[in-house]
This record gives sequence, C-alpha cells and structure tokens, in this order.
Amino acid sequence: MRKLLFISLGCDKNRVDSEVMLELLEKNGYEITDDETEAEVIVINTCCFIGDAKEESIDTILEMAKYRRDGNCRALIVSGCLAERYRLEIITEIPEVDALLGTTAYDKIVEAANDALSGSHREYFRPLDVLPAMSGNRIVTTGECYAYLKIAEGCDKHCTYCIIPRVRGSYRSYPTEDLVREAEHLSENGVRELILVAQETTVYGTDLYGEKRLPDLLRKLCRIEGLRWIRILYCYPEEITDELIEVMREEPKICHYIDMPIQHVNNDILKRMGRRTTKEELTAVIRKLRDAIPDIALRTTLIAGFPGERQCDHEELMDFIDEMEFDRLGVFSYSQEEDTPAAGYPDQVSDRQKDEWRDELMELQQEISREKSAALKEHVLDVMIDGRIPEEGEYIGRTYRDAPDVDGYIFLDSNEELMSGTFVRARVTGSSEYDLTGVIEDEFA
Repeated sequence: MRKLLFISLGCDKNRVDSEVMLELLEKNGYEITDDETEAEVIVINTCCFIGDAKEESIDTILEMAKYRRDGNCRALIVSGCLAERYRLEIITEIPEVDALLGTTAYDKIVEAANDALSGSHREYFRPLDVLPAMSGNRIVTTGECYAYLKIAEGCDKHCTYCIIPRVRGSYRSYPTEDLVREAEHLSENGVRELILVAQETTVYGTDLYGEKRLPDLLRKLCRIEGLRWIRILYCYPEEITDELIEVMREEPKICHYIDMPIQHVNNDILKRMGRRTTKEELTAVIRKLRDAIPDIALRTTLIAGFPGERQCDHEELMDFIDEMEFDRLGVFSYSQEEDTPAAGYPDQVSDRQKDEWRDELMELQQEISREKSAALKEHVLDVMIDGRIPEEGEYIGRTYRDAPDVDGYIFLDSNEELMSGTFVRARVTGSSEYDLTGVIEDEFA
C-alpha cells in the first residue's frame, strides 16, 4: 500500500473536509502514516483566514517540500483555502507541489494523488457555487466520541475584514435529510457529542428552503438515539431567533452553550466592519438568552485594533466585556487581509497597539473566567470523558460549558477504568482561570 501523510490546518470546518478526504484515500489503497519520512504522498489541507493561519500553511508546505525534494515523498498535494486563494503563486513559487485542490474539489483527492504519483501535475478546481456531495463516510480524527457536522458551506455576510466568501463562496446549506443521515452514521460509530459548524449556523436552510431551518434540524438530530450532546457554534447574534432559543431550552440533548462572535461593540466600528448589529442589539440578545436559559454558557470572539479603532473605542469594549461577563472569550489582533475592503482603509492601527489591546482584553477575561470557575465549586455537573493522563492518574473531561480545543477541561481523579465518551456526574472541587478539578460521584451511560 502507498503510505500517506495528511496534515489538516485551520478550523473545524476544514477538519471535516480532511476527514472526508482521508476516508476516500484509505478506501482507495492508501495507508495513513504520521511519519513524514516514510510517506509517498503528503497532503496539506490549508487555511488562510488570517495572517497567522496563512503563515502556518506556507511554512508547512515549505517544510514538506523538503521531503518531496530529498526524501521518500513522490507526491505533494495542497488543498483548501490557501490553494483556492493563491493558486498561481503556489504553482509558480513552490515547484515541489504536484497538485492543487480548491475548496469545492476536495472529493477529487484520490484522482489527484493517483495522477501525481504517475507524474502528472494537475490542478483541481470547481466554481465556488458548487457544493460537494456529502460522502456519508469519513475518518473521524477527534477520537470518535465527538465529531463535527458541517451543515453549510460559504458565507453571504461579506464582513469587510473577511476573505471567506472569496475562497468558500456564497452560503449553501446541505439538505436536512443528508445531515440527519450523516449524524446517524456518526452516532452508530460511537459519536456521543455532535458539534454543528458552518461559517454561520443560524441562517441554515435559507437558501434551500426560503427560511431559517436550524431549529427544525436540531429537533431531528435530537431524535437520534446514540447522541447525548448537541453543541452549536458560529451563531451570528442578529440571526438568533426566539424559535432557536426555545428549541435550545426545550431539548435536553442540546447543550446550554452558544458560540456567538460579536467582534466589537462600538457602533461605528461595527458599521465599518460590515456587521449587522448594534451595541444595543447585542445587549438585548445576550439578556434574552440568559433570561430564557439561565445556565447558558456564552462564548464570543473579538477583533482588537480594527482600522479606525481609538483608545476610547477599546475602553468601551472593555467596559462591555466587564459588564456582560462572557463565560468564554477569544481575541484576535486585526489581520489586514488583501482583497478585503478593510485592508484599504486609511487608518490602520499599529501591530504594537493591536497586540496591546488584545492582551488587555484577555487579561480582563482571565479575571472574569477565574471568578466564574470559582463559582462552580461544589456544583455537580455532567462530564464527558475525553481521555486520560496515565502518569497523573487523572481523567480529562468536558462539561456542557466547554467546546473541544477552544475552552477548558475538568480533571478528575479516579481509579476506575473509563472509556472516552463515557458520561459521569462529577462534583467540582477546585478551579483555575479556565479549568476545573473534580471527583466522580456517579457513572452513567
């Protein structure tokens, strides 16, 4: 069998594409390895959302190009957002790359690998309005107890700082019946937590059905027997409806957790960003969510140093974060992405200032997180076991308040043998800024 190294970079939506490609490759005679020195084929699924992601993708391609020149590798393939955005530059400047796949052509990966091994250098691209069919099968790379379900592709928002519509196309929803079928397949293969992702989940179905269908999709997913948790990411605040809140409140499988990127709160900055909310509307939707679901965990993301931001705008954002006390919060320094309207704005903020504001926001959030974590002491929470640290004798778990990779963990002492995906009841005994410690009080299916 031909040995394959697959490197997936970027977001969890990209991860889903990578899992589909891995399944296709394995099914067609490729053996997966994690050793770049023995791989005949190396595939890099790239990201270019912000400058740091672009740099990581380029550095990874250059690093793997060494194995294409001097090692065992006979085919180097680049897919995803960077390939879509910088097609000509990659082919021109990195001759070691044998094939490129755009964001709507990842299902051509087997053809690309076979052709590259036979010495054919080709590019695989489709128009951005194409929606690759769901395969129904993929190699889950998250440990199998949780998995991501990508419910749509692309975006119609056209925020002035964002390149996504140019590399992923307009918003296209997958049919509900296809998503339910894939979720059933994942559940049958041991997935207990399903995490819904898209560039924006809250407008799911508007292109296919003429109306928002996320609540309907959620109700259908909740009927799948093996699933225990369903988590929703990437909810734009202006699209959160009363119906969605009601479904979250009524359905016990839906985690009382919502990821709602707001980016800023100053109304002038929001307008320049192309965002469709105001500070007043953001305040209203946060209060509505907390009134309806008192134990809801709210996550958000912010951009520090957007063009035109002043010290007083930053202080307004700090005051808002201090008042709203988000449970989870991430901050990105503004990235000046070419081919976006904001990149041409004249009043760019210095990198030093952006990073200083970012650090101040994160320091404030640390204080908030520390207080919120401490307030959970002696609470008993459902926890899904994610893994174990043998040398410490501890299990790693997550509560409903914690999405994988971006939020915290709860560390549990136990002498019992527990499988990943097991649910336990745990009493919180201690905390830090982002993580909890606890003891297991009960195990249940």
